[in-house]
Amino acid sequence: MNTSVRLPVRTVDLASDGWPLEDTAGGLRPVPADRLLDHFAEELRPPDWATDLIVYVHGWQTKPDSALTAVHRLLALTDAQYGSGRALYPQLRPWRPWTVLVRWPSRSLPSLGGYRRIRDRAHAMSTDGYAAQIIGQLLGYLDAHRADPAAPDVLANGDGQYLHLVGHSFGCRFLCEAVQWAADPPSGATLGWSTPEPAGRPFTVDSMLLLQMAAPRDAFATTFTALGEAPLRGPVVATYSQHDRATGFWHLRAEKRAGIGYAGIGTAPAPVSAIRLLPPEEPYPLAVLDHRFVSVDASDVFVDGRGPAGAHSDHLRTESAHLLLSLADHCR
Repeated sequence: MNTSVRLPVRTVDLASDGWPLEDTAGGLRPVPADRLLDHFAEELRPPDWATDLIVYVHGWQTKPDSALTAVHRLLALTDAQYGSGRALYPQLRPWRPWTVLVRWPSRSLPSLGGYRRIRDRAHAMSTDGYAAQIIGQLLGYLDAHRADPAAPDVLANGDGQYLHLVGHSFGCRFLCEAVQWAADPPSGATLGWSTPEPAGRPFTVDSMLLLQMAAPRDAFATTFTALGEAPLRGPVVATYSQHDRATGFWHLRAEKRAGIGYAGIGTAPAPVSAIRLLPPEEPYPLAVLDHRFVSVDASDVFVDGRGPAGAHSDHLRTESAHLLLSLADHCR
């Protein structure tokens, strides 16, 4: 783990079995199991100044340095959008995010075999490995150690900070598996979204933004079925673009059906609200986002990208920052 010198970002590196690694004199080594919570405490205690905590998991074909660059880019976009459009987010006074980047071995050949290899690795890391439990414990730790930047009786959780999950591509699968892993109840009152604080879970997530998710369109009805109930207070928001070849062409060949990142959320345990990705000067009304599942058509925005993946990684846009800020604003 390390701290970025440019923006407040911490990194968590996972091995191919999903277990976290730490820097040692001999290089990256697995964190001893009996030191896991101490390791979180040493590396990941949320600072008091932060108003919002973001956990970001990257996707396919992403080098560690590229993942960090992507997070910095997203944070810079949100900072610029907040600075120029503050009136669009009346509850974000102020917006001071602190981010944890989860990195995992996602590189492969840009081919059908390479796509299947990373798809299978992401699945194995979460089901046969430790990724879901580790990210779930990380979320539980962050939830338990949120600071109190304002009066807690008017905020969405007992400690006053807000927890947002952002995934890209296969990284969305890790987040969904981690949320499903949750088991014991949190404490504290909630306000903001119409969905009540879920019972029977160890943490509460205030919003979940899935950018170009690499999973079948019916994944929420067949695989991530627990997301219909919680531990989410806010919506599951997934973008898609028909210029995304990774979740279109490659996903269709590997899975025999298009992915969420290409065609949007299909069937789900609750009704799916379909909207378009709005320009950065147009506000998102609460009623538009206040649903369990929201499928966002970004086909007019996520358009750039050559090569096998198409526009799969064209999600780092001002419009994406606007959507994230709007979710953070509405969860107050």
